[in-house]
Amino acid sequence: MVRAPPRARRASLVARPVRLVAWMEHRQVPIYLAAMVVGGVVGFAAPGSGSSLEHAINPALAGLLYVTFLQVPAADLLRSLKDGRFVGAALVINFVIVPIVVAAVFLLLPADQTIRVGVLLVLLTPCVDYVIVFSGIAGGNSERLLASTPLLLILQMALLPVFLVLFMGSDLADIVEVGPFLHAFLILIVIPLTLAWLTQAWAARARSGRLVAAGASTLMVPLMVAVLAVVVASQIPKLDNNLTDVASVIPFYVAFLIIMAFAGTLLSRLFRLDVPASRAITFSGATRNSLVVLPLALALPAGYELAAAVVVTQTLVEIIGMVAYIRIIPRLLPNAVNR
Repeated sequence: MVRAPPRARRASLVARPVRLVAWMEHRQVPIYLAAMVVGGVVGFAAPGSGSSLEHAINPALAGLLYVTFLQVPAADLLRSLKDGRFVGAALVINFVIVPIVVAAVFLLLPADQTIRVGVLLVLLTPCVDYVIVFSGIAGGNSERLLASTPLLLILQMALLPVFLVLFMGSDLADIVEVGPFLHAFLILIVIPLTLAWLTQAWAARARSGRLVAAGASTLMVPLMVAVLAVVVASQIPKLDNNLTDVASVIPFYVAFLIIMAFAGTLLSRLFRLDVPASRAITFSGATRNSLVVLPLALALPAGYELAAAVVVTQTLVEIIGMVAYIRIIPRLLPNAVNR
């Protein structure tokens, strides 16, 4: 039996994980759907594990956002702020158009304050993680969208309390506390962003830093799978006898996706963006930050436990909606446009 030389064996060992990462990246949509199915099965089969799994949400999210931010060089973030039309369109669609659409939806929501708070938390915050994946699959400019994610995260955390006051009025003081917002901002934004930029600085100066950065970047899909599975498994037990109440928000989430597809298309043409940028903006307006605001929903006082399930329901609807978006948005914004 002829044995491969040591160098060839080492190259084969290195190539295996590389091929595995490439395989996962090309099959992200079915992998994410499978992760949610597995989470659902675990949630139904072992409902007692829900409270324990909740403790894993923040660490998993922080890791996911660290890997996301690691792909955004600090210099690129500064350059993205100079990309006036794209950044302007991203800000308008997420912090002007979306609140107007949510205001229309809000009037039709069930009167239950728990459901209303959950819907507001999730619909008023733009996505910063898997939107990049889905936008890229549909031919969107993921690089420009990725570079704008820290700005979108910081602004949504600053503006979310303002929007909640506008929608909820004086009732908000009895429901939401400032502490969880500050905690989420520190754990999910400040720390991951700082660590990502420190890793980038290390990578710029040492080979060991480059190896760490490259290795961390391969964890995007596994971390997203872990987050989705843990989130769904931890929230399924809370449905219990509230399935009808939670299901009542599904039509609103579907309507939001339909409205934002056309709103993003029209706004992109108003800003005269090219096709890849237009698709990215449309995806940005439609996808919401359910995973990052979930800790805020979990921190609500006793009696508002259902709000977290309302947030997670949006994730389930949105992932399925993104499968449709991947096919629909390229038709709304074909490559022939703007030529």
